[in-house]
Amino acid sequence: MERVRFRYNVSICLAGILGFLGAIPVATVGFGHGPVHAYAYFLVLILLIPLAVAVWGARAGTDADADGLRVRAALASRRIGWTEVAALAPAGRRVYVRTTDGRTIRLAAVSRNDLPRLVAASGQRISRATVAPDPMSAAGGRHRAGDPETEPPVREPDAEPVSDQ
Repeated sequence: MERVRFRYNVSICLAGILGFLGAIPVATVGFGHGPVHAYAYFLVLILLIPLAVAVWGARAGTDADADGLRVRAALASRRIGWTEVAALAPAGRRVYVRTTDGRTIRLAAVSRNDLPRLVAASGQRISRATVAPDPMSAAGGRHRAGDPETEPPVREPDAEPVSDQ
């Protein structure tokens, strides 16, 4: 199977670009007519914040293929082979990968609804009989795996629609 890419919405990148354009008048106010004051050079640094948001929005995400996962951040990326993956653990709307050496890594731009596509990219199938422990429970997160109060109901594709009556 080919590579599956998970990315954040393009509006994050566009918001960074718009913020960059909006910050130009503030950042260049000290470079008017006359002598340039020292504070003018510090105001130019304001442009780095929306620029960093735009770069992060364009680059951050997760790629999955038959060899493994690549988790991308703004400036770095990490490759995780499928042989290193012990569990894929959804926690709320986020998904974490637990590696065989005990590390827990958040998969950028991957939500609970993306799990079937993520697993299909590996060439494997999802086993509903295996439930991984929630990585957020040890960290004091609000979501608790297996708790009907905090976990949304799972609807099988062939099942009847769930009603609240």
